[in-house]
Amino acid sequence: MTMKTMGRAGLRGLVALTLAMTVAGLVQAQGAAAASDKAAAAKQPLALADYLRPAQYARPQLSPDGTKLAVLAPVGDKRNLVVMDVATMKVLQHSSFSTFDVINFTWIGSDWIWFTQGRIDTPTGPDSADGGGEFVTKADGSKVITLMANARDQARDGQRRLRGMSLAARGKGKSEIVVFSNQRSAESQDVISINLDTNERVMLTPQHPGEVQDWVLDQDGIPRVAVLGTKKDEALPPEQRFTRIVIRDKVDGEWREIAKFSQTSGARWMPMAFAPNNRDLIVSYRGDRDTTALYRFDTTKGELAEQIAGNPRYDLGVTENVGGATLLRRDRKVVGFRFDDETQQTAYFDEGMARRQAMLEKSFPGMAVSVQDTDSNLALVAVQSDRSAPVYYLFDQERKSMRELLRASEKLDERNLVAMRPFLLKTRDGLEIPSYYFLPASYKPGQKLPVVVHIHGGPFARADVWGTQTFGAREAQLLASRGYAVVLPNFRITPGFGQKIYRAGFGEYGRKMSEDHEDAAKWAVAEGFADPKRICIGGASYGGAAALWATIKSADVFACAIAGAAPSDPRIQNTSTQTDYAGSEGGVAHWKRVLGVKGDDWSPADEVAPARHADRSRIPLFIYSGQDDQRVPIEQTRLMVDALKKAGKPPEMVMIKEGEGHGYGKLENNIDLYTEMLKFLERHIGVGPTPGTGVAAETPAAAAAK
Repeated sequence: MTMKTMGRAGLRGLVALTLAMTVAGLVQAQGAAAASDKAAAAKQPLALADYLRPAQYARPQLSPDGTKLAVLAPVGDKRNLVVMDVATMKVLQHSSFSTFDVINFTWIGSDWIWFTQGRIDTPTGPDSADGGGEFVTKADGSKVITLMANARDQARDGQRRLRGMSLAARGKGKSEIVVFSNQRSAESQDVISINLDTNERVMLTPQHPGEVQDWVLDQDGIPRVAVLGTKKDEALPPEQRFTRIVIRDKVDGEWREIAKFSQTSGARWMPMAFAPNNRDLIVSYRGDRDTTALYRFDTTKGELAEQIAGNPRYDLGVTENVGGATLLRRDRKVVGFRFDDETQQTAYFDEGMARRQAMLEKSFPGMAVSVQDTDSNLALVAVQSDRSAPVYYLFDQERKSMRELLRASEKLDERNLVAMRPFLLKTRDGLEIPSYYFLPASYKPGQKLPVVVHIHGGPFARADVWGTQTFGAREAQLLASRGYAVVLPNFRITPGFGQKIYRAGFGEYGRKMSEDHEDAAKWAVAEGFADPKRICIGGASYGGAAALWATIKSADVFACAIAGAAPSDPRIQNTSTQTDYAGSEGGVAHWKRVLGVKGDDWSPADEVAPARHADRSRIPLFIYSGQDDQRVPIEQTRLMVDALKKAGKPPEMVMIKEGEGHGYGKLENNIDLYTEMLKFLERHIGVGPTPGTGVAAETPAAAAAK
């Protein structure tokens, strides 16, 4: 990564040394405790529940005054919002939602908390599509306000075009927020100020400069940049859809255009925030690069200026949910950014903050460290890695002391987790795609292991990043604890790795995308740890669809397949009234481009639809889904099961859980799922090598065939 710093001088060396010694001592004490347990832990893996239960605490945030801590924690079957007193760590209040999880939240002053709902356990991470809605609650629980009904309630009330709302910024007052919303017009975003004490709403954008897709607020909370679309059919291809960017110099100033380009233009850039001078912009721009980078845009000259940061393999200027740069702010000012490469990087423009970050990273070697500042001298420090669930510390910056507040898990640490190893997947047509693999702790060089190739969902999502908290990493750690090696390949169309990899997937669903999955298996064989006859493919959502198609296309590579929440017929998936996004013209148009469908000719999709070719299925199959899934409706599972039965090739195992959606949220259902999954894997690819020989153990299925 290239990085240029801006800002003022920071901490003094003596202060840095004092803090480093304090934290290092804490780390050493923890390391000694972990070492004493290693031998015992190695003899017996953790129970399935320890890998599968949701984090005890997730995403904690200190109130601006540093006196209260809000955090997500399991309450009943769902992730709810819990508020604690920092001094005593006693619970002050908690929500008790039973239908949806709390997904995101943030403090508004020190008395109010904004939050939204959704499903936390989908294959691609937290998703608000079926939940959503915008809410605020008093920190003491005395009042809850619904700012925007969730998607399910809107649909139930007959709303044809769903309305949305998102938090843009804290307002000027302690009880004021600024939100983006298409409540007035489904086609355009407004900026609205809301006083939470009085529920008074003030439209900050009474007149639109056009059809606004997005706004950028300056450091005073004024909407001064608008990203405009054109009023045309959403189904038009990207090269025929244009974006305009306009700016004004003050709240009542005239709008002036500073850019116009098609969505496929190499000159395309997107504004992310105002620069520290509150005049220029921080923008994402690719130009003649393959990956997007962060640049300064000079609004006076109307031209791109210097590059702020860039990486040759990873996009920095895309949205957070694909591993792109997350801008770090304080008092509405951008002070740095965080992004996921093969691990995680944090960089600050402010030199003092940069020194503090370097100091903490030195004190926690091999760990990812993030800091949340408050208006007080207190900060919250989160420390995590691929072998340690997050641990959260209260950092008193005046006293230079830290104390542990919370642990996401008491058991998921280096005693029971293995390394998440990065590698480059080199595809048969020359792409190099960053990916990961896991080896069980008992692995010895030369051994040939059973392998699970786990395909992520989306497919246009970077679902797995370094750490312990993604769907793929969680499954991989569980399987590794039982003796399996696991490969988590990314593949063409996965965003975040540049345009070449992303664009190479369009029209290649079931074709070159599936070849990438095969290449991941062949890579593991070439590396020497995989038994070529004992490789299973698995995944959920798109990963489940890939597993279904592998039973037909790739039966010479894989010995079995596990398909969760799997679309089996993409034509029906994109036209059924039961699918939650099928009513979105733009969403379906995007999927058509992925599938290679032009106009109403669905034949390219039908050619790679597992349910339409079930008679060609050749390897054992385990299918699981949720009865209430709205992203991939249960009809998709029934189509596949019925087609296999008709062909005389019924799936070996079908698991459907009531009350579950796109991914299992209940612990007991996940335990049941992985109990049966492990039995399925043992039947078809066995567990571990023959002890001491490096020769693969014979699978029960192979033994039975003799």
